[in-house]
Amino acid sequence: MSDVAFITGAGQGIGEAIAKRLADDGFKVAVVGRTLS
Repeated sequence: MSDVAFITGAGQGIGEAIAKRLADDGFKVAVVGRTLS
C-alpha cells in the first residue's frame, strides 16, 4: 500500500516544496492551489 498525501496551498512556496519532496519520496500526492498551473 502506498502512502498518500493531500497538500493544500501547493501552488507555490512551502506547499509546493513539500508536495515535490513527498512525491520524490514515493508518496502519491494530491494537491490543491488557487490557480491552475
